[in-house]
Amino acid sequence: MDAKYDTIGINYSDFRKPDSRIENSIWKALGSAGTVLNVGAGTGSYEPHDRCVTAIDPSAEMISQRKPGKTKVMQGYAENLPFDDDHFDASMAILTVHHWSDLSKGLSEMRRVSKGPVIILTHDPSKGGFWLDDYLPQCVALNIEKGLPPLSAYEKLMGPVSVDVVPVPHDCSDGFFGAYWRRPVAYLDPSVRKAISCFWSADNVEMDGIKPALEKLDEDLKSGVWEKKYGYLLDYDTLDLGYRLITSCKK
Repeated sequence: MDAKYDTIGINYSDFRKPDSRIENSIWKALGSAGTVLNVGAGTGSYEPHDRCVTAIDPSAEMISQRKPGKTKVMQGYAENLPFDDDHFDASMAILTVHHWSDLSKGLSEMRRVSKGPVIILTHDPSKGGFWLDDYLPQCVALNIEKGLPPLSAYEKLMGPVSVDVVPVPHDCSDGFFGAYWRRPVAYLDPSVRKAISCFWSADNVEMDGIKPALEKLDEDLKSGVWEKKYGYLLDYDTLDLGYRLITSCKK
């Protein structure tokens, strides 16, 4: 992963606020770990406040947006963690593995420096059905192309793992790609999209960017087509969009 968030993460902390329901799942998976490494830590979302946390991220811009605190923060990469073997009780990587240049090496490094569990929040690329994919299939293709692995890869690379569904609340405060599934107009806001890496990537590799897709979404929202197709979702409080919490077994 290059430090592209130096460019696209300018307003990241405004829109990517940790959601307490997702946070509880992550903290529960950490178990009794007293020392935790957060890899690809960004602005510090989901870091437990009652433990000794070390954060590492390649982007100086993201690091600069962190709130002051006790966390030790350093610039660096998942594929080359500057720590001794078994240095931490546990390690975590939240919605970041698709940015890594080498998944195998990054997971191996997390496993190496962790005495206990390795926790990964990611997306299952085989899980379809999100209405936004109908408008932006290029984002799905990009996630797979850029390294979003199948869930089977984690057990192959780290040994036995557990996989838990992480439902996305309708009012999710963490503005990742699927967060606004019940608030479709949010995807028309360029400030919202700037905090979502998939939009930035798609807009820069596609000849015409994502403008036509967004125009179509806007048109469908105004005409009632979107509600006719997907209005049933407005009755849901949470939705399974393929987000998964992967927890490795202890060594």
